[in-house]
Amino acid sequence: MSARLLLIGPPGAGKGTQAQRLSEALGVPAISTGDIFRMHLRNETELGLKAKAFMDAGDNVPDSLTNDLVRDRLSQPDAAAGFLLDGYPRTTDQVRALDEFLAEHGTSMDAVVELVAEPDVVVERLKKRALDQGRADDDEAVVRHRLDVYAQQTAPLIGVYAERGLLAKVDGIGEIAEVTERIESALAARGILFTA
Repeated sequence: MSARLLLIGPPGAGKGTQAQRLSEALGVPAISTGDIFRMHLRNETELGLKAKAFMDAGDNVPDSLTNDLVRDRLSQPDAAAGFLLDGYPRTTDQVRALDEFLAEHGTSMDAVVELVAEPDVVVERLKKRALDQGRADDDEAVVRHRLDVYAQQTAPLIGVYAERGLLAKVDGIGEIAEVTERIESALAARGILFTA
């Protein structure tokens, strides 16, 4: 079954965990911009070296370069039958770039799953992760700032996909398997069925 999906939600909502589970169940690659950046940096590709210059300066990688990196990844053979995006698009310009890429290939997004999580629950979850994994980027002030940035940047995207009738809101809090089941039910309601 081919499926072109986007998983969206605040930091700590469990997107990475759910993306891996859904990827396996659907038989499509989970594509995260963080993974793409790391792969290009590791392989010292031209795109990777351009991204590194921005990252080393502490700047966000510009939309145009991020779009090029994602376009390159979506052009790989394993993504031809479908994919699950995690962390892209993050801006309305990136939505336009993704729409253009899909239109060039005669396809479109099938669904956008928004993992909904209360900010206080997310903060507690990430504070626990910081202790378990020793992550400095999970301290409460940083997490709350990341949640604010997410709300500002991502709210317009949620509106765009809701207007297109693609948005499925799913409660992201609970046991991992429970959340996966909720997502699978929301997608099944849209005709996206799981093989596994």
